Amino acid sequence: MLTIHRLDLEDARLLIKGASEKARDIGVPMCIAVVDESGNLVAFERMDGGKTTSVIIAQDKAFTAAAARKATHEYNAANVPGNLAFGIHTEVGGRLSTVGGGLPVLVNGEVVGGIGLSSGTPQQDMDCAQAGIDYFEQQRQ
Repeated sequence: MLTIHRLDLEDARLLIKGASEKARDIGVPMCIAVVDESGNLVAFERMDGGKTTSVIIAQDKAFTAAAARKATHEYNAANVPGNLAFGIHTEVGGRLSTVGGGLPVLVNGEVVGGIGLSSGTPQQDMDCAQAGIDYFEQQRQ
């Protein structure tokens, strides 16, 4: 028998709140997706002005971070010609993202979900995702 820990809707709202506050601070409206530990969508917000193409990209970043239990930018570093992981982005029906902005959400060292952002540069997306996690962790203390 397995015991599964996963994000609930309230957790997802905390992650979105922290990420969206950072996005407002830097002046970049984002698409923000939060998924459970298996990569299924729990909550999504498209800030006013968030790019339409970023709706799916944010969800794929969150999916990758949770289901693969790895930040999307880590795949980016490995997904180069000559590396054994080159082409990983074509797997799982093309859902694996190698663009920065997807981070796993951990509680007590266990992946319980993922957050993915899109609409800014990869670094802006990463910074806002981290802000979401930081806010979530502060609220859980």
